[in-house]
Amino acid sequence: MKPLEYPDRHHLNAATGWLELGDVSETREELAKISTAQLENPEVLAIRWHLHSAEKDWDAALQVSRRHLLVEPDSAVAWINQSFALHELRRTDEAFRELRQVVDRFSDVGTIPYNLACYTCRLGRKDEARSWLKHARKIMGKKALIAMAADDPDLEALQNELNDL
Repeated sequence: MKPLEYPDRHHLNAATGWLELGDVSETREELAKISTAQLENPEVLAIRWHLHSAEKDWDAALQVSRRHLLVEPDSAVAWINQSFALHELRRTDEAFRELRQVVDRFSDVGTIPYNLACYTCRLGRKDEARSWLKHARKIMGKKALIAMAADDPDLEALQNELNDL
């Protein structure tokens, strides 16, 4: 796929800006201006996923993440987004299974073991969650891990242990 060029790049940048400002209506309008030929561009798909996430439309987010995986199967972001949408759809076991299969492929991405920790904690597998958190700490560092986990409701059962990991 060819890279985004003007005016599609402009519309994607505008959509990103509107999304960061929390204006989903303007985000949607800018995305609608992107040419049909670029709708499968991984950057466009990523912003579409974030739009659906902001709207809490997890079915649409899941569909976009799966499309992203078809277009760019080596994208850690697409795998993370797919599993997050599954988790939000209360399909946490499936989210874990999907993300677990790529943890070795993206060994330098701390978000993957972190999310696996969240999922296993939600599934009541606290020992496994601790192990995934330790794995994430090795990649992202203790300070970043604690900052990320401090208010995460998925890790509520382990909040008192975070400093000891």
